Amino acid sequence: MLLLLPLNGDDTQESELVGILEASFWATVEVDEGRVIEINFYKDRAQIDGWIDAVIVTNNYEPVMEFIDNQMMVLVAHTQRTIDDIVEAYLFRELHDLAL
Repeated sequence: MLLLLPLNGDDTQESELVGILEASFWATVEVDEGRVIEINFYKDRAQIDGWIDAVIVTNNYEPVMEFIDNQMMVLVAHTQRTIDDIVEAYLFRELHDLAL
């Protein structure tokens, strides 16, 4: 599973999830069999190649139609902000589906 996260920085430990329009970096987090395989940071989302399974956003009011049009699952992390917290919430199915 490849997750896409809009972040405020490119530090694995310190960066936090932010709104799509405020993102200064984008991270792809590859998760397989309950563990993180790889994390990559991108300054521009256009640099990301390949299939993204899900994008993680901060709330239900983010501009996500582009992701939905591209067949990506949109999940909402209402309280989780760090990469570790988001991955843990994803693994334990604590992230919410987007409410349309």
